[in-house]
Amino acid sequence: MRICVFCGASAGNHPDYLQAATQLGHALAEAGIGLVYGGASVGLMGRVADAVLERGGEVTGVLPQFLADRELAHHGLTTLHTVASMHERKAMMADLANGFIALPGGIGTLEELFEIWTWAMLGQHRKPVALLNARDYYGQLLAFMNHVTTEGFLQQANRDMLLVDDDPAQLLDAMRHYQPPATGRWMPKEGT
Repeated sequence: MRICVFCGASAGNHPDYLQAATQLGHALAEAGIGLVYGGASVGLMGRVADAVLERGGEVTGVLPQFLADRELAHHGLTTLHTVASMHERKAMMADLANGFIALPGGIGTLEELFEIWTWAMLGQHRKPVALLNARDYYGQLLAFMNHVTTEGFLQQANRDMLLVDDDPAQLLDAMRHYQPPATGRWMPKEGT
C-alpha cells in the first residue's frame, strides 16, 4: 500500500509544519505504508521523505525533468521517476497511490488536492483524499468549502469525501476505513 502526499517545497514559517511532516512520515513507515510524493529534497517534501526513510520505509518520488535540472531531486529515495511534465507527474503519482494526503503547502499543493478530489467526485477513482490539518492550516479553506456546499455548488456527500485530522495516525486509520460514496449523478439537472 502507498499513500501519495502533496505538500510544500517550502518548510513554512512555523516549526509545527516540519514536525507534522516528520510525524506523518514516521506514521507511514511504522504502518508499513509506502510514500509517493513529488521527489524533491527541500521543504516539507524533503522532510516527509526523510522521515519515512529514517524508519526504514519505502519512498517513491516523481519529479519533472525541469525540477531535477534545478538540483531539487532527492537522491536517497527507494525509487525516483523522472518525467517530462507536471501533468505526467500527477498522473503517475495518482496511479501509484492507494490514497492521498495534503500537508500544508502553497498553490501547487492546493491544485493537486483539488484535482485529485475532483477526480474522486467524478468517479475516476475511489481512493481516500485527506488533509493533515497541522496548526489548523486548512481551517479557513474548510470553512470556505462548507460555504460552497451551503451555497449549492458542492453536494454534501462530495464535501464529506474529504477526510480531515490533525493527528497522522488517526488520519491513516480513517483512510483505512474509508468507504467512498455510491457513484451516481454528481450534478443535479437544471430545472428538475
